[in-house]
Amino acid sequence: MTAYQQSGIWGPHNPGQSGKASPADARRTNRSLIFSLLFPDVQLSRAELGRRTGLSRVAVSDVVNSMLSCHLLRENGRESNGGKGKRGTLLSVDPDTLHIISIDLSQPHLIQGEATNLLGEPVMHVEHALRAVNHVDFDTINEVITPLHAATQNVIGIGLAMPGVVDGNGLVKRSTLLGWRNVDVRTPIERRFSLPVTVNNDATAAMFTERLFGKGGPNMMFVRLRRGVGGAVLLGDVPVFGENHAGGEIGHISLDPQGPPCACGKRGCLERLVSATSLHARLQRSDERMRASILREAGTYLGTALSMPVGLLDLADVCVYGQSDIVNDTLLSAAQAQLDLLTGSSFHTRTIIRRCECEGEITLRGEALSVLHDYLENR
Repeated sequence: MTAYQQSGIWGPHNPGQSGKASPADARRTNRSLIFSLLFPDVQLSRAELGRRTGLSRVAVSDVVNSMLSCHLLRENGRESNGGKGKRGTLLSVDPDTLHIISIDLSQPHLIQGEATNLLGEPVMHVEHALRAVNHVDFDTINEVITPLHAATQNVIGIGLAMPGVVDGNGLVKRSTLLGWRNVDVRTPIERRFSLPVTVNNDATAAMFTERLFGKGGPNMMFVRLRRGVGGAVLLGDVPVFGENHAGGEIGHISLDPQGPPCACGKRGCLERLVSATSLHARLQRSDERMRASILREAGTYLGTALSMPVGLLDLADVCVYGQSDIVNDTLLSAAQAQLDLLTGSSFHTRTIIRRCECEGEITLRGEALSVLHDYLENR
């Protein structure tokens, strides 16, 4: 059974919202439920979908017919049946008719974009070098989206993943790496391309990929060590965004008030101590013995920062993503030892810090999956 089959991640990302459910709400819920059973490559009949969901034959037929008409699902012939009864028609996700455009703004020297199918698999890739490090404007973003949009049919939405604090309406409240504050990203791009736009923190986007195609479970913390340090938390398959949409911003926890200054205004933030950018600068000036010491120190800092959210939320799974010369056995072993020291108790199951299972462009893929989620929820 795949992670998708077990996962409720296709359901609403704001489950605490109150209000009387309408028939349209019920259809959306049923659509997400059926989609989760079939995604990414499961084939089931209508009768089997009814048995697994508890929905009536009429309800299953109504939802399935709607999903067939909009090319979320397709029919794949008859199921095998050793009995004498009528064989049901098998249904599966239609991965290739609808497409998604996803953009990654988290890298310092370039913007990457992809057109993907519904599985987040790329069908076209575009890269655009930045004129200056971290200098990103709307003209540059549009230059990446335009060729993808022109060459791709049946696009259901555009997703943008970026470092920083992003609210639920496409507003980048603060991105220290991009130098943005209160920038509305969604509105101008929606107007330009006449498509719905989804905006996410880059760590949140990458977490979706690990959850659905890696080893991530419904309760996990995802940490990303690149030019900054990003974090994301999943509880009961629901991303934790926080009161001010800054959930997971572990990079700006100050561990050393006398440490190096950070762009956020504090000193000794985790981002300044263990980001790939900071560590690479130190490693390049060091011999092999010192490199191991630097990575152990960074791992200890990371384990210290992780101890609070792990203890508070009772998380058993921490996934760390980054380049292999940074996120390696030396750093992870030191982080694990420090986390064990600070959280070990008779009532807390040992939390495992592990390297991310997924590789490659996990941010682009995860952002495509987020667009698909919004399409299922809002259509």
